[in-house]
This record gives sequence, C-alpha cells and structure tokens, in this order.
Amino acid sequence: MLVVDDERVLAETLVMILNQSGFEARAAYSGDEARKIAQEFSPQILISDVLLADQDGIELAMEIGRLLPQTRVLLFTGQHFVDERLRGPRAQGFDFEILAKPVHPQDLLTKLRG
Repeated sequence: MLVVDDERVLAETLVMILNQSGFEARAAYSGDEARKIAQEFSPQILISDVLLADQDGIELAMEIGRLLPQTRVLLFTGQHFVDERLRGPRAQGFDFEILAKPVHPQDLLTKLRG
C-alpha cells in the first residue's frame, strides 16, 4: 500500500496505522516520490490526497493507474467538488474511490477490508 500526502504527519500516521493493522504500507510526500516508490514497490492499493503541493492527486492516480493497472485507488479530500473533477477520469475507465478528509482510521480499515 502506498500513502501519498504532502502533509507528512498525516501520511506517516496512516502508514503506522496500516502497518500495525497487518498491511505493508509506505509513505510518499510528493507526486515524484510516489511514482518512484510505485515503480519499485508495485502497491496493490494507492491512497492519495487529491491536493498535493507538486501535483494534482487525480493526475497522479491516473499515471500510477496506467503504470500499474491492478492497483486499487482511494483518493481522500476535504473538497466537495471532487466528483466533477472525476468525470473525465471515469469516462477514461478509471474507477477511483473517494474518502472524506479527515480520514478516520477505522473507516479506512473497514473500506480496505470490505
């Protein structure tokens, strides 16, 4: 599992919770770092913030989805207009799941196991 968020504390906290819950998770703090880790690690699941400092999280998810089509993508955001921004990617066949930010750890674990 790869967690991408430019808020380091959030990314590290989610990785810690995921690892303690039996998942193998790593953190990335930028789009560039996420692409490098994804190519080396081939995560089964990508969890990314929609708003990253260096790149749009939706664009990053599409790039990783093309590179690793078997990767499940969860996007988390505090923005309400994200559904509109996902119309284009969904029309291209991307099926991203959305989680509201802040992400409650139990809700995330339930979603991952469900």
